[in-house]
Amino acid sequence: MAAEVRLQLELLDVYGKFLGEKVDVILRHQVLSEILKASVNTPNKVQITGLRGTPQGLYKIDLDPPSYQYVSQFINMKASGITSLSLTFPIDPGKVKKVNFPAFSSKLISDDLRTFLENSDKVLAFEGKKGKDLYDALDDIRKAGLLNIAAKTGATPLSNGRTVISYIGKLNEVRGDRFFCVVPKELREETKNSVSEGLFNPADQSLHHPPQGFSPAGSFKTPDHYGNLQLTFFMKGDDCVADIDIDDASGLEHVFQVIRNRLSGNPTHPYSIHEILVAHQHLDPGYTFQV
Repeated sequence: MAAEVRLQLELLDVYGKFLGEKVDVILRHQVLSEILKASVNTPNKVQITGLRGTPQGLYKIDLDPPSYQYVSQFINMKASGITSLSLTFPIDPGKVKKVNFPAFSSKLISDDLRTFLENSDKVLAFEGKKGKDLYDALDDIRKAGLLNIAAKTGATPLSNGRTVISYIGKLNEVRGDRFFCVVPKELREETKNSVSEGLFNPADQSLHHPPQGFSPAGSFKTPDHYGNLQLTFFMKGDDCVADIDIDDASGLEHVFQVIRNRLSGNPTHPYSIHEILVAHQHLDPGYTFQV
């Protein structure tokens, strides 16, 4: 006698831990007019029964956790026995109650990041603050964006062996999705040279506006499929500034099968970028969420 058809779900966060909360599950048969609904607790793997197997085992599964993004995909059930499905869920930015940031003195804060924060005493809206005072004064959204970009620039090499973050001199402005900084023009030249080695690709900079008195001087992106780093340069004589951001590039939909029209936060929200960096690039910006 064939074993009962069972769907075994493993529902995880970006760190590989079980969600640990009740998740609403809907399975819609793709041929027959059959819908199975379940609400499952997720401290570990869970199983759902009452499903059909191959050749009538094609379902669309929708999963809606309270604190994470709504995920949907197709699954073809085996003719009998257990069909396993492991899914990773990005946090829902709108459900975050608290963000646990590392202290300025923590080993999770790189020396390069600490150094350019110490040099940044004229950051827009935070004038007169630098170093620890500036770091502590940043709101959660700006601080998350800063740590995201610090993690990515610290892991992005140039053709000369240095990383992007090592060239950042000081900050002019910090936003949730980008920051504006003073850099030596050497960074622009090294980034251009890195194109031939496939470390960067030329990018459109039409949406990046130069600061007053500066002229556009090229834009470049890392070749990552999702969560790629973009450096956009502006020059005034020998002075060089950069607009540095991390592009989502539809990462939530492709990395996690998140349904865009169900997103409660902007897809370029820094908390969403955090999830892409951790899950897709194995880069940890150093902060965690409480939901």
